[in-house]
Amino acid sequence: MKNKDNNQNQELAGSLSDFLCFAIYSTNLAFGRVYKPLFEELGLTYLQYATLIALHEESGQTVSELGEKLFLESNTLTPLLKRLEAMGYVTRKRDTQDERQVRIGLTSEGEKVFEKAFCGREAVIEATGLEPEAFQRLQRDLITLRDNLLASAKK
Repeated sequence: MKNKDNNQNQELAGSLSDFLCFAIYSTNLAFGRVYKPLFEELGLTYLQYATLIALHEESGQTVSELGEKLFLESNTLTPLLKRLEAMGYVTRKRDTQDERQVRIGLTSEGEKVFEKAFCGREAVIEATGLEPEAFQRLQRDLITLRDNLLASAKK
């Protein structure tokens, strides 16, 4: 009888490969493996790279604005920014209008590292094996999925 219950539970649960969240998680790990040589060469982590991208898009953001874009809390972002500042890639300056706010800027050295890292993006896109249209569609669908999940979590 116990064996029958276990089989029914397995059928209800499905296999690990049936879980979308695991497919996304394991895909993230695979992306990390593809990016690893590039990041090791540049001495960056993925989050540092994402931060450089966000600052390249808009330099001079506040820490809170940057945190919203990166989905990071201040207590996670601040040490990351201090490390990037120590590397010479970003500046952190108090806002002249509101001393409570810290604005983050990309230095010329940070811009150079961003450009090197961004050039490696093409190889990562190629590694997906997806045609450009399929890649863009998947990216849009994942953004929609993320936004829907975040909205659902706020309810």
